[in-house]
Amino acid sequence: MSLNERISKVIAYSELTASDFADEIEVQRSSISHITSGRNKPSLDFIIKIKDRFPEIEWDWLINGEGEMLKSGNPSESDNKEQPASPLPDLFSFEDNFISEEKKQVFPNPREYHKTELDTEAELIRESQPLENSDSEKIINIEKEPSTPKVKRVVLFFDNGKFESYEM
Repeated sequence: MSLNERISKVIAYSELTASDFADEIEVQRSSISHITSGRNKPSLDFIIKIKDRFPEIEWDWLINGEGEMLKSGNPSESDNKEQPASPLPDLFSFEDNFISEEKKQVFPNPREYHKTELDTEAELIRESQPLENSDSEKIINIEKEPSTPKVKRVVLFFDNGKFESYEM
């Protein structure tokens, strides 16, 4: 059995289409077609990508065609090697649980939260001190200053592609 035929067998073992298999081992889709048709031979990088994605495939079988396709031996030892790390949860997988627990802890009842917020504002207003006259005068003076921008330059564009610029 040739190397190309063994790769075809690995594709069949994976139960994926050729394009899905290419995506899975992160190679160009056309390279799968070229290898399985015999046009090209697989590179070492291509074989390593297969081996990395399917560690249960026997290396000697994949390279030389010797032995069995799948590893055999001490099951506990191969289980430790073959099990990929558990996938990381996506960004939003625990969002609902986290939010609901947080709401229960911080805001057990929305009405109680509203009362607490209003009470806090009322206390702040009672404790605040009036501004001194000098501070209030500064605020009024700042508001009275004009904020109208001044024109610096005017540019006229003509339909013949010319323009004129006037600076003030």
